[in-house]
Amino acid sequence: MSDSRVHWTDLRTTPDDSLPVKLDRLLRAAGMGGLDLKKKYVALKIHFGEPGNLSYIRPPYVAPVARLVRELGGRPFLTDANTLYSGRRHNAYDHVRAALENGFSRDATGCDILIADGLRGNDFLSVPVEGGRHCSSAMIASAVAEADAILSLNHFKGHEVTGFGGAIKNLGMGCASRAGKRFLHEVSHPTILTADCTGCGTCVSNCAAEAVTLDSGGKAVIDHKLCTGCCQCVAVCAYGAARASDGSASVVCGERIAEYTAAVVRGKPCFHVNFVMNVSPNCDCWAHNDAPVVADIGIFASPDPVALDQACVDAVNAAPATGGTALTDKAYAGAGEKFGHIHPDTDWSATLDHCVRMGLGSRRYDLVKV
Repeated sequence: MSDSRVHWTDLRTTPDDSLPVKLDRLLRAAGMGGLDLKKKYVALKIHFGEPGNLSYIRPPYVAPVARLVRELGGRPFLTDANTLYSGRRHNAYDHVRAALENGFSRDATGCDILIADGLRGNDFLSVPVEGGRHCSSAMIASAVAEADAILSLNHFKGHEVTGFGGAIKNLGMGCASRAGKRFLHEVSHPTILTADCTGCGTCVSNCAAEAVTLDSGGKAVIDHKLCTGCCQCVAVCAYGAARASDGSASVVCGERIAEYTAAVVRGKPCFHVNFVMNVSPNCDCWAHNDAPVVADIGIFASPDPVALDQACVDAVNAAPATGGTALTDKAYAGAGEKFGHIHPDTDWSATLDHCVRMGLGSRRYDLVKV
């Protein structure tokens, strides 16, 4: 496959060249203006952020995207699917309230919110997956499956199961219904390192599946017959006692996410934007966010989600590590792979390799600064 183009802009501004203006210029330079969106329902897939987490994409960044969609004759709506784990985005009612609390109002973004998989997360369409290793169809949230075009707006950061989260993660996992998310996560079997467990019970109170309990010695234990593999216990453990599955589970989960991504974008105009800012070590799904592991880098855009994610990984790996973060806590040598260092039980490259096999894009790219 030939090299794809990834356009990017840094975050430097002047009085007459603000970040929203630079974002509009980036979108046009990267080819969004060439999409056929006339009279099309356009899903703007975003993560609204779990209240308490402050690293999600700021709502005003949505406005230039929605404005360009309308200029192209499209009908934009902001969307996400409900979560598998317990929290403020577990059902559509609370999800919308959480999004509004985090500032995603019509005034700020220029479009309305539609939770893609319905009130309880059960509304989905079965979409064929051509050439999949793990599934022949994907359970995609209905509003995304029925949309005519997909634009993903992605906060680029680390992730406990997939190494990092970018366009592929936001599309494949983020657009799955609750049943779809269960399928994606089911290969993950987090464990408890008993020697490091303090018995604080945080993992117990945060487990939506009620799979975590404290044993007679006051240590956490996981019943894997009940566990859905969401790894919320990993995210909330302040002592590093809860650990994600080994790399083989990360590979299978990542490949399944790639296949779900193929179902989401199948036969539709698509475009993707990664915000490499507030690069926190973990997902925005948790009600907290740790310190960014590198300084803010910029905004990247491409019609190719694989090249886009690869370019962002490379940009983060090339950036100096920020001291006093989860990265340097683990004795980072100062150069090279960062996400694998933070989450050693993950293998993000397997996800991108499977995306290439699925025809979703190329890991080879030309980087163009706007």
